[in-house]
Amino acid sequence: MTLTTYQILTWRADREGEFPHLDLFRARSWGLIIYDEVHLLPAPVFRITADLQARRRLGLTATLVREDGREGDVFALIGPKRFDVPWKDLERQAWIAAATCVEERVPMSAERRMDYALADRRSQFRIAAENPAKMARLRDLLAGHAEGRVLIMGGYLAQVEAIAREIGAPLITGKTPQSERELLYCRFRRNELHCLVLSKVGNFAIDLPDADVLIQVSGAFGSRQEEAQRLGRILRPKSDGRAAHFFTLVSRDTREE
Repeated sequence: MTLTTYQILTWRADREGEFPHLDLFRARSWGLIIYDEVHLLPAPVFRITADLQARRRLGLTATLVREDGREGDVFALIGPKRFDVPWKDLERQAWIAAATCVEERVPMSAERRMDYALADRRSQFRIAAENPAKMARLRDLLAGHAEGRVLIMGGYLAQVEAIAREIGAPLITGKTPQSERELLYCRFRRNELHCLVLSKVGNFAIDLPDADVLIQVSGAFGSRQEEAQRLGRILRPKSDGRAAHFFTLVSRDTREE
């Protein structure tokens, strides 16, 4: 049997325009379409691919959850769920590393609390997320895991840039050229780097098997799906059996909790 695979790159002239090249894929009937990260399919851009004709469709995801409540759309677009397995079962069978998850609640200064109280709901989340007091707790966690392979992730560019400068760690964001990203990932895999700081580009498609500590300093408005994706970055089983540790830093008594 010959298996031919195709990769679809999306492009359009403007945000409201059509994707002209998709006609190439609509012009034929496919045997099997595999949707990785299928929880993204209800989103407008990805949903277009559900129109492609195929005999079989297979969707894969470890995080079938959406904050807009449209998980059910996945089944309408793909078909019924055929198989799932609880995270803890995978952990017991050593398919993934054992993990401890801790929420660290950090106080805000009186001045910042006043800014928070006077802000609109969207601004409140960012004020809490970029709480400068998180830096002290971050340093404590780094000191407590000095032998760990650490990833620090945040949702706000100014915040992760400041953290990278403070602790002297390399930073990877959407602006980092792909060649530089790969170089840093390779150095991390070779144990030449103890810590990497990443923006939300670290949520998907990075392969760092030895990472065993992840510190989340901020996220996308409390997205469960994003947090689960980030946890997945440290769940590859370790050759020495060591556990993984996930810490999320949130500002106490705010919407971040």
